Amino acid sequence: MTILRRVRAPGKLVLVGEYAVLDGGPAVVLAIDRGVQCIVHAAPELTIETPDSDTRFVGPALQGAPAGHYQFTAWNPVDLPGKPGFGGSAAACVAACIAGGRPGEDALAVHAAVQGGGSGVDVRAALAGGMIRVEGETITPLPPVLPSVVFSGASARTGPRVSQYLAWADRDDFLAASRAAALSFAADPMGAFATNLAALRAMAQAAGVDYLTPPLARIVQLARDHGGAAKPSGAGGGDCAVALFPDKAAQRAFEVACHREGLVPIPVRIAPGAHALTPESP
Repeated sequence: MTILRRVRAPGKLVLVGEYAVLDGGPAVVLAIDRGVQCIVHAAPELTIETPDSDTRFVGPALQGAPAGHYQFTAWNPVDLPGKPGFGGSAAACVAACIAGGRPGEDALAVHAAVQGGGSGVDVRAALAGGMIRVEGETITPLPPVLPSVVFSGASARTGPRVSQYLAWADRDDFLAASRAAALSFAADPMGAFATNLAALRAMAQAAGVDYLTPPLARIVQLARDHGGAAKPSGAGGGDCAVALFPDKAAQRAFEVACHREGLVPIPVRIAPGAHALTPESP
């Protein structure tokens, strides 16, 4: 089939600000080269193909789109038995909007409507690329840093953890600590990790959120053992941790130590925002 368009949208890592972003607090988010690609083939009518036949996010984004066969695939997928949470639904929604001729920003409303809310930081990361601080509708580009990313060995559901957090009323101190971490990240990334992790652990204990699982706690400890700082990326309970170090040697030693314990580092690169490629692009 003739290829008409090809669109690629990055995935994301939340570095600091999880949970607090639901209350409008700032979060630092990094776009990475593990996302979603949409290839549009010439066809007489609009059809959609996804790897798991799930069109919840891309179907609404393609309403009114030109005829064609819209084929969604993972871009640079991870070959692991579990599925790390890199914001695939947001990336797919952004890719669908652009592939269908809509502004990419339409994905903010589409994704929120399908998901039933959310902070929108994963959509904004897919749109902006690089590293950004998100606070409400204000987007501030930041000089990017590239952490080590380590899979905990299990996926985790965000929804139940978010519900427990939102049911916890005494959030003021947590929100203040999270805000301080997000605003200090550009100047002191490792210190911001430590500040945010302490606030998140205290929040999880008070709100009853299953946050720092034993594998995630082990990754955090290994990072400390190698002179760095680490924390879960996202809602916790599984998925990935991110880690920062003062130098490359310490980072490499940490990743070797993780491998020895069956904790898998995932190579990532900083990615640009969602964009169309030439139809013949690989």
